[in-house]
Amino acid sequence: MLEVLPKLPADPILGLSAAYREDPNPNKIDLGVGVYKDENGNTPILSSIAKAQKILLAQETSKTYITPQGVQGYINGMLELLLGKGHPAIIEDRVAAVQAPGGCGALRVLSELIKRCNADTTVWVSDPTWANHIPLIGSAGLNIETYPYFDKASASIKFDEMADCLKQVKKGDVVLLHGCCHNPTGADLSNEQWQSVLEIAQQQGFIPFIDVAYQGFGDGLEDDAYGVRLLTKNLPEVIIAASCSKNFGLYRERVGLAVSVTNNNATRQIVQTQIQSIARAIYSMPPSYGGALVDIVLNDPILKTEWQGEVEDMRVRMQSLRQLLVVKLAEKGASKDFSFVTKQKGMFSYLCISPEQVKAIRAKHSVYFVDSSRVNIAGISLKNVDALATALVDVL
Repeated sequence: MLEVLPKLPADPILGLSAAYREDPNPNKIDLGVGVYKDENGNTPILSSIAKAQKILLAQETSKTYITPQGVQGYINGMLELLLGKGHPAIIEDRVAAVQAPGGCGALRVLSELIKRCNADTTVWVSDPTWANHIPLIGSAGLNIETYPYFDKASASIKFDEMADCLKQVKKGDVVLLHGCCHNPTGADLSNEQWQSVLEIAQQQGFIPFIDVAYQGFGDGLEDDAYGVRLLTKNLPEVIIAASCSKNFGLYRERVGLAVSVTNNNATRQIVQTQIQSIARAIYSMPPSYGGALVDIVLNDPILKTEWQGEVEDMRVRMQSLRQLLVVKLAEKGASKDFSFVTKQKGMFSYLCISPEQVKAIRAKHSVYFVDSSRVNIAGISLKNVDALATALVDVL
């Protein structure tokens, strides 16, 4: 049976990591996979999480399954983080949610929910979008179309074109939006642009599907939730996939949340049964450990304050690295103006160079990032920024 299967090419990002590991150059630079790194290139365990681990170890008395929807304290804490304290949908009990294995698990559960509602639904994704959005959503059997988003030539959002496209989206279709820190471009909608998206959604009747993977890495935990909160307060239905990989540093624990904001409590009860049924058919019960840690952090005032400070430290460091890279490029005589990098937000930046130039910098200088020119800003350090700038200027 198995011999009929063709060998598939390596995942573009994971394959890049393998090539980086095999490169013997001692000065190689990895700007590929999207994980936060400190100055020494390590992905640290946050201090708040380390303390939560000790608390959990001391208080956990069983390894039996948790409830199908997940750790309730985790769900409650995350909903408040995403939607804000006192959100009408929370007060009116209109939010269905399940803990999922990472943001990817949340995306897949919600894609299956969309399919159960209408198998012919089209999901509109930004051009470009995170590489795994299309296989995650498409593998659920949904149709996928793209809307214009980013212009490499001007290094800016093509919002007029985006708005014109969204005005053609039919009622009942779904539009995938990045809540903040757009992956891969780092170019985020302004508050005014979010308002325009809301008005178009109200006019057209499409359902926003918001992916929130980097809350806190853009303008801060509260500011980064602006779009999510605006749409959920003013539309009858919004679905949200959230991840704790980045802002809690829980990459390998795979902690996510699948959320459906509904129009009334009766619908919420129906949707809750549906998303739990979907989860049951995919992975049966959610993993406990990571969600239990987030539960402890978000519901302990002292640990929550410490965690908020750690998220802010990561955010500020990445923003300072953006500014440092632009300064170094100018110092080394770059012919291209890279000041747009400082306006982008979060972990990623589009350098807006060609795939050929990306391949050249990899071959000549052992600097690794994907062909689209997306770089992981957190992979830059005081130790490697000069070499990175030199390599970029050489290739350009």
